[in-house]
Amino acid sequence: MTSQSPWSSRTLVHFRKGGKLEPFRLLRHDAHSLRRRWVSDWTVFNQLVIASAVYVFFTNILPGITFASDLYVLTGRSWGTVEVVFSTGLCGVIFALFSAQPLTILGVTGPFSVLAENLYELCDESFKVPFLPVMAWSLIHSAWMHYLLAIFNAHDWTMQYVTDFSADIFSLLNSIIYFHKAAMELKRTHEQMPLDSFLYAMIGAVGTCLVAILLSTAAKWKPLFGRIIRMGLSEYAAAISIILFVGIPYIGDLASLDHGRLAVQTSFRPTNPDRDIFFVRFWELPVEWVFIAVIPGAIITILFYFDHEISSIICTVDRYGVKKPGGYAWDIALLGTTTALCGILGIPPANGLLPQAPLHSESLRHWVEEEQAAPDSEERAGTCLVPRVYEQRYSPFTQAAMILVFVSPPFQRVLGLTPTSVLAGLFMFMGYQSLSVNPMLTRFFHLLIPPSELPKLPSGVGWGGVHAYTITQILVTVAIFAVTLTVAAPGFPLLIIILVPIRLCVMNQIWGRETLRFVDGWACREGKPEDAEPVGGADRGDMDGNGDLENGERSKSQ
Repeated sequence: MTSQSPWSSRTLVHFRKGGKLEPFRLLRHDAHSLRRRWVSDWTVFNQLVIASAVYVFFTNILPGITFASDLYVLTGRSWGTVEVVFSTGLCGVIFALFSAQPLTILGVTGPFSVLAENLYELCDESFKVPFLPVMAWSLIHSAWMHYLLAIFNAHDWTMQYVTDFSADIFSLLNSIIYFHKAAMELKRTHEQMPLDSFLYAMIGAVGTCLVAILLSTAAKWKPLFGRIIRMGLSEYAAAISIILFVGIPYIGDLASLDHGRLAVQTSFRPTNPDRDIFFVRFWELPVEWVFIAVIPGAIITILFYFDHEISSIICTVDRYGVKKPGGYAWDIALLGTTTALCGILGIPPANGLLPQAPLHSESLRHWVEEEQAAPDSEERAGTCLVPRVYEQRYSPFTQAAMILVFVSPPFQRVLGLTPTSVLAGLFMFMGYQSLSVNPMLTRFFHLLIPPSELPKLPSGVGWGGVHAYTITQILVTVAIFAVTLTVAAPGFPLLIIILVPIRLCVMNQIWGRETLRFVDGWACREGKPEDAEPVGGADRGDMDGNGDLENGERSKSQ
């Protein structure tokens, strides 16, 4: 009997019962949680749920069509509007019915679009192999990689180390991307349209955004109108603004302008004229390319895993007051299934969307009164308002089903009535919505406030350290955004991943313990990285400044 080496013994421990790599451990737990919550998810239905479904429908389908326009050109007509809409609706319905966390919204993402465009270029120009079979095998390989991640509990040894530092940067990055997309849409209009049409497009885009922002505050217009009208205006703000500015160009002299509108299809069939049905004969690909497709499959897996996990984390953070259990491993396995299905059908795969996922939670957010117990006592200390979201499956299912309906030719024509200026305005509004709930925004405004006017901080925390932390987050976000504008764009999730060890191993050598406790915390579990560290006194003077102030505001992670 040979003795095992210390290394192999330590490795095998992780695969035993209770270990981080124990096969199916998280999947069993998630399956149990899903059984406990599934029925109750269909018992919550109200006006806010309907409004949320309408809002997410617009914020999902219209940007998706923009990606479709780019894919149509850059994938040699392999994918177009019908494929993107079909994928978004199909994957959305599957996740609304069977996922462990229905708050997460799915759609075709920009980073994947860039990856697909680069893969098409390699297939078509460099290697002269058909794109769709290569993509199909890439997605099939990605599926079994997703299954492995779920089976061996990848969430426990990856995402549990993610803090708000990385999550907030990822959220800000998506806000910037949507503002940039709005600018690019208007730039395209400027290049293709006469001056008068471009000037109206500017008015239409800014108007769509500002009207949506204005109406979203209608709940605070008391005593104007009645309570029901104020709620309706607030909950349907984006939908009302979009419909208003879709109709305005058809009025009076504006109808004579040359308005750029969304490019759609008028038949339910693949975009490529060489295809008759939504099915790829992937088995006809030369066998060597079946194995080569493992490489793009691995890149897609990394991209989808991180995108989907971060989307699920951000839409369930503390400010939404989510109570029901989710299931990261279950949803990753389900994502692998939908990814393979999309590859076989010859449509782009969908995964967790930002900022749509947290915007979905934001649209379902409400406040409830809860009783508070007095410290060290069983007696009630009174009530307080706490945030909650309506955790149900109606809103994700309804928005996905409506998107699926728009695959049909009559509804495609309806989408074709939408001016691209409205889409630019919607991008602005989505960027605003995402930015407005990012804790970095408050700390950014603190940078602009004179030191004498800043609120007091807890003992051991100085504004110098807080400001340096905020500036670091902003600079890192700008750097990653710059990468998304290059050919290296598909690899940007790797940069977000690299931030995790930098935060845990490097930043605690620069910022003091109390400062990091104040501004940061674990993104998907209770507590903070510094909770396990020994108490070490005041912050480092070179970064944190004066730390003798007490009381004051806490960050969202406190």
